[in-house]
Amino acid sequence: MSRILGRVSPNSELHLYLLDFASRLMQKCAMATKTKTQKALRALDQYCSEHDLRATEPRRAVLSIVIQSAQTLTAYEILEKLKKKMPNPKPPTAYRALDFLNEHGFIHRIESLNAYVLCNVDHKHTGSQFLICDSCGNVNEAHLCHLPASLEKEVQATKFHTSFWNLEIHGLCKNCR
Repeated sequence: MSRILGRVSPNSELHLYLLDFASRLMQKCAMATKTKTQKALRALDQYCSEHDLRATEPRRAVLSIVIQSAQTLTAYEILEKLKKKMPNPKPPTAYRALDFLNEHGFIHRIESLNAYVLCNVDHKHTGSQFLICDSCGNVNEAHLCHLPASLEKEVQATKFHTSFWNLEIHGLCKNCR
């Protein structure tokens, strides 16, 4: 946006229009994030109620932190943000919340980055696949709920029992190529 505004005369009608447009766009993004956060927290509350689990304040706070981030976050980045929401949280508080949210399908752990990202699917699944941009750090979740046939064949041939699977593909996104 600043590159565009830099080419437009300050205080011109176009300049003021672009500033207003950017402001309204940021407000809409903030409202969408707030709505997304509220929806996810309601889903957490409902899930915990249905499964006789507790939606503790640290779990709710960590989930909202992950939702509000545009990038993956490490546990210590989450802990730093958690300090703004809770008095003096300790690393085990963050790790317990992350483990719970990961175990119950609300977030995913990106193993190669040692970081966490929101689950983009409204269900718990046994397979996760991620396309990770090595330049900008963007992570896209793919949605294959079953092992590819060739992998499934290998699993069956070795009589291996799969509890879950995770695939991370590193490369460059369309914006970074």
